[in-house]
Amino acid sequence: QLQASGGGLVQPGGSLRLSCTASGNILSIPAMGWYRQAPGKQRELVAISVNGDSTRNYVDSVKGRFTISSDNAKNTVYLHMNSLKPEDTADYYCHAQIVQRVDGMTSAFAYWGQGTQVTVSS
Repeated sequence: QLQASGGGLVQPGGSLRLSCTASGNILSIPAMGWYRQAPGKQRELVAISVNGDSTRNYVDSVKGRFTISSDNAKNTVYLHMNSLKPEDTADYYCHAQIVQRVDGMTSAFAYWGQGTQVTVSS
């Protein structure tokens, strides 16, 4: 349901753009976001977009450097990462709340995409 891409190796100070596209049975997507998990650490929420970018929130460590944006027509969310630091190195995971109609009922379901690795190193 969620396909993420865009990770890679980048030098400190560089930029990357992650993409995550939802597909399948979709009535609406109220929220999409990005989490990350560094080795030996817990997964943390990096950024979230709610109701088509009407609300966007970020973890303090990425404010001013990362921007989340969504394209509702493409069911896609992006994470634009600038001024990358070695501490941004992690596996990044896309997450979405997707409203679907299943067995005649409309409900919201949570989905995770596969991780995409971001390595910031010189």
